[in-house]
Amino acid sequence: MTFAQKLDAIIEKNNSLLCVGLDSHFDKLPSEYRDQDHPQFAFNKHIIDQTYNLVCAYKPNSAFYEARGADGVAELKMTCDYLRDHYPQIPIVLDAKRGDIGSTNDAYAHYVFDYLQADAITLHPYLGQEAVQSFLDQSDKGIIILCRTSNPGSGEFQNRVVNTPSSTPPVGGTSRAPLKGETLSDSSLEGGGPLAVEGVSQELYKTVAQNIVQNWNTNGNCMLVVGAIYPEELAQIRTIAGDMTLLVPGIGAQGGDVEKTVKAGLNSAGKGIMISSSRSIIFSENPKKVAQKLVREINRYRS
Repeated sequence: MTFAQKLDAIIEKNNSLLCVGLDSHFDKLPSEYRDQDHPQFAFNKHIIDQTYNLVCAYKPNSAFYEARGADGVAELKMTCDYLRDHYPQIPIVLDAKRGDIGSTNDAYAHYVFDYLQADAITLHPYLGQEAVQSFLDQSDKGIIILCRTSNPGSGEFQNRVVNTPSSTPPVGGTSRAPLKGETLSDSSLEGGGPLAVEGVSQELYKTVAQNIVQNWNTNGNCMLVVGAIYPEELAQIRTIAGDMTLLVPGIGAQGGDVEKTVKAGLNSAGKGIMISSSRSIIFSENPKKVAQKLVREINRYRS
């Protein structure tokens, strides 16, 4: 089963687009967990057991485990093993934001998909397609690529206006994301004619989205990260991405608006988004109650 198939199945089973981020910062763990032999794993187990029927995915952030060295990495592995053993229907997205070259990426891919046995990973695209090919070749895994992130400084590069490549159509032009079996030269694409307009400029994040949709997604396993605090830009990326799944962080502690996010991000099937929330759920007094409330709010705007 591919990541996309696994994700679709759990969305239907749990009626949920909520991805819970296991950002288990050791210093923020409740005191009753910090003194245990495996504090991060014990905390994660508690969160998982409280919310397993409310989520479409779990997303551990690798940094919070790596920060504790061998002990933290071991507890990340324990968390992934626990999910596979007890809740194998729920996808694991490793939030690692990797992206390097050649044999380095081969090693990262081995760590994520063979050792941790995660179902998906987040990557950055800055080094280009050739550099991340080790991940793109994993046709059964989800390759989730940073596009428009929600951090305050993201616009420094992502909003820079760049010339549209000759093979890439500008946003608002006559193109759409190609359907399966079509190529960029297909005259069947909306509007027909050339897919690019020489000399047109647009923000870099739109060019990133277009390039991934049109050139990187040959295995149908690419997805995009788009922050919830930019609903208008999320809607623009949805237009570019067609029905491609989007990972949308920023709901909760970062202040993203649920209604605007859902309405901007849904695909034609009424899904296609994983709405990620981490701290506001896992460090709350009642994670299950907070997750239930968020799922209900998300679903209110799906119809």
